Amino acid sequence: MRIKRFFQVSALIGAILMISGCKKEASRSTGWEYNNKNNGGYEKVPFADQQTGPGLVFIEGGTFTMGNTQDDVMYDWSNSPRRITVSSFYMDETEVRNFDYLEYLYWLSRVYGENYPGVYKKALPDSLVWRQKLAYNEPIVEYYLRHPAYRDYPVVGVSWVQATDYCQWRTDRVNEMMLIKRGILEWDPAQSNENNFNTEAYFANQYDGKPGRQLPNLNLNGSDTRRVKMEDGILLPKYRLPTEAEWEYAALGLIGNTLYERVVERKNYPWNGSQVRTNESRYYGSFMDNFKRGKGDYMGVAGNLNDGADIPAACGSFFPNDYGLYNMAGNVSEWVLDVYRPLNSYEVNDLRPFRGNVFETLVLDPADPNGNTLAGKDSLGHMRYRPVTVAEAKDRRNYRQSDNINYLDGDFASSINSSDWLSGVKDTSATNSMYEYGKSSLISDHARVYKGGNWKDQAFYMSPSTRRYLNETDATDAIGFRCAMTRVGGSIAGK
Repeated sequence: MRIKRFFQVSALIGAILMISGCKKEASRSTGWEYNNKNNGGYEKVPFADQQTGPGLVFIEGGTFTMGNTQDDVMYDWSNSPRRITVSSFYMDETEVRNFDYLEYLYWLSRVYGENYPGVYKKALPDSLVWRQKLAYNEPIVEYYLRHPAYRDYPVVGVSWVQATDYCQWRTDRVNEMMLIKRGILEWDPAQSNENNFNTEAYFANQYDGKPGRQLPNLNLNGSDTRRVKMEDGILLPKYRLPTEAEWEYAALGLIGNTLYERVVERKNYPWNGSQVRTNESRYYGSFMDNFKRGKGDYMGVAGNLNDGADIPAACGSFFPNDYGLYNMAGNVSEWVLDVYRPLNSYEVNDLRPFRGNVFETLVLDPADPNGNTLAGKDSLGHMRYRPVTVAEAKDRRNYRQSDNINYLDGDFASSINSSDWLSGVKDTSATNSMYEYGKSSLISDHARVYKGGNWKDQAFYMSPSTRRYLNETDATDAIGFRCAMTRVGGSIAGK
C-alpha cells in the first residue's frame, strides 16, 4: 500500500512539474504572458549571446593608458598618455585581403555594372600608388591586386572613404547570408540596381527579396507571418572601421600582461619587451613583423632574410598578439574611424573616445493619402540620411548640432584665430579656419587617422601608440584596413 501511495505521489509531483514547466514566462511589470497570441502577442525571443561575425575576433574591453609608450622624437605633443576605457568589441583577425576586396568589386560589377558603372569605378583601389619616379614598380602596379600570387596580401591603394563603403557592403552580405541560412530568405543572385539586400532597408520594410520561411506573427492585427526585426537578435551590428582607441587597445593586447588588474609589463609593441626580434628558442632572432630595418634594407640578406618581405607580406604572417590579431605593428598601416586633431588626448571622452560624430536622421518620403510615411531609398538601394538640424536638437542637453567634428578644437568657441572673434561670425565651412588647411597645416575636417607601422617604416612606427593622418580620399601603397564590430550586451563573451 505504501509503495502504491509512493508512486501516486511521484506521479502527481511529475505532473505538477510538467505543467509548471510548460507555463509561459510573464512580464514582471504587468503579469501578462509573453508570446501569447491570445493577449496581444508581445514577444520575447530566446537570445543567448551575440554571434561572432565571419573573420572577427572578440576583444574584451577594459581600461588602459593610451598614448606614447616611448620618446616623442617628433616633439609634436599629439599623443600624450591618458587613461581611458574601451568597451568590448570585435575586430578582424587580419587585414582585409586583396581577395576579399576583389569579391566586393565582383559583387558591385554584377549588381550595378550595367546601369551604374560609376559605382564599380569609385570602389577600385588606386594601383598607381606603387609608382615611384626613380624605381621600377610597374610589375607591382599590374599584378599586386589581381594576380593569385598576391590574393592573401593586404589590399592597399584604398582610401578611407572606400574602406567605409566596403564595411557597409560587408554588413549587408553577412546579414543576408544569416537570413538565407535560416531559410527566411531564398538565394537571389539576380539582384540588381536598387533591388539588393540592405540591412537598414530590410528593417525599414523597403526590401522584400525572395522570401522563404517567415517567422510566425503573434500579433492578431497582422498577417500570420512576419519578417525579422532587430528585437529578434538574428542580424549582426554593422561592420565598421575601429576607432583609434579601439585599434590601439587591441594592438597592445594587454590581456596577456594583467594579473589581478595589474599590468605586469607595459608594452612598446604588440609583444612583450622592447625588442623587435623574438627570443623564442625555435625562432630565436626572427623579426616579429614586417618593417624596414634601416636605409635600403627592406628584407635582409639572401640566405638569411630578416622579415622575408620586400613589400607587404601575406595576411596572417608573423606572430599574433595575445588577442590573436596578426600584423598589428607592421606590414601595412591601417585606417581608423577618427578625424585627426593634435590635441585629442586632452579633449575626447575617457570612455569610448572618438572624434568625428556627425549625427544624422532618416529622410522620409512624402506621406501617402493615408498619412503614412516611409523612409526613402536612393537609386542604389541604400537608405537616405540627412544631418540633424539645429531646430531638431535645440532642446537636447547632450548635443546641439549635427556636426561635432570641430567640437572644442576648431569650432567658434575654441578658435584661436583672432579674425573669427573680431568678425563675430561663426565658421560654418567644412574645413575650419583655425588650422588654415593648405597654408600652415594639412589638418582639415577630412583628415583621418591611420595607425601602426608598415613595410616602409622603421621600428619607431611599430608602436601601436603612433598616429599619423591623411586626407580621407587619398590612398598610398602602405595603408590598408581591417573591420571592427560593436559588441552588444555584456562585456564578457558568453555572459
